[in-house]
Amino acid sequence: MRRKPFDQINVIPFIDIMLVLLVIVLTTATFIAKGAIPLDLPKASSASNLPVKRVEISITKDNRLFFDKKPISVEELVKRLENISKKSEIIIRSDKNARFELFVKVLDRLKQQNFQNIAIETEK
Repeated sequence: MRRKPFDQINVIPFIDIMLVLLVIVLTTATFIAKGAIPLDLPKASSASNLPVKRVEISITKDNRLFFDKKPISVEELVKRLENISKKSEIIIRSDKNARFELFVKVLDRLKQQNFQNIAIETEK
């Protein structure tokens, strides 16, 4: 009994696996691009009617300050914070190469105005 020479590779299973991996990558990429998974949240009668505003303060590596993605100075930041509810969620995003002094100034201004809900965004 003679064996046939092995001159071909069956690539159909390989293509099937690659298509499944492609679907997984594209599905997770849409979640990453949006930043969150869309949810239809349940309703509760005890839920608060007052929306809590989320404010983002960013510090770039060249020590520029941004308030909700708009450039701002420290003095202007103080004026803007006076018009915001003290229950607002404040997110501080600072580049790891930014001067720590500016970060401390921003945090100090927030504490002087009695903001309690302050978070620092980091990467895992």
